[in-house]
Amino acid sequence: MDKPSSISDADWRARLSPEQYRVARQGGTERPFSGEHYLRTERGDYHCICCGSLLFHSDTKFDAGCGWPSFWAEAAGERIKRLRDTSHGMIRVEVRCASCDAHLGHVFPDGPEPTGERYCINSVCLSFKPAD
Repeated sequence: MDKPSSISDADWRARLSPEQYRVARQGGTERPFSGEHYLRTERGDYHCICCGSLLFHSDTKFDAGCGWPSFWAEAAGERIKRLRDTSHGMIRVEVRCASCDAHLGHVFPDGPEPTGERYCINSVCLSFKPAD
């Protein structure tokens, strides 16, 4: 894959579905309870739809009942960056792929132990690779 920072907007549009582009590259949100990974229970890894970077492992996924895939921890390493989000009249923490800057979703401080965090992630921003 090309270095993500060298990929043009037109190339992102060509590589991604319209919904993937809207959410991952434009910071949108998919409808709750609509994503393919929301109810997924298989063992495996979740990768960025844009650049393929490993983001989450299935053993940190849990059902938060919020309508989006939820994880209590990211994969080891600095794979996700956090940004202050003041849109929609509230203060939240947006999460983006550290490799390609794709919008993934948000992280909230109401998750289970051991982290107490809930990464609320748009399914369209993820690809799933089953465990061997």
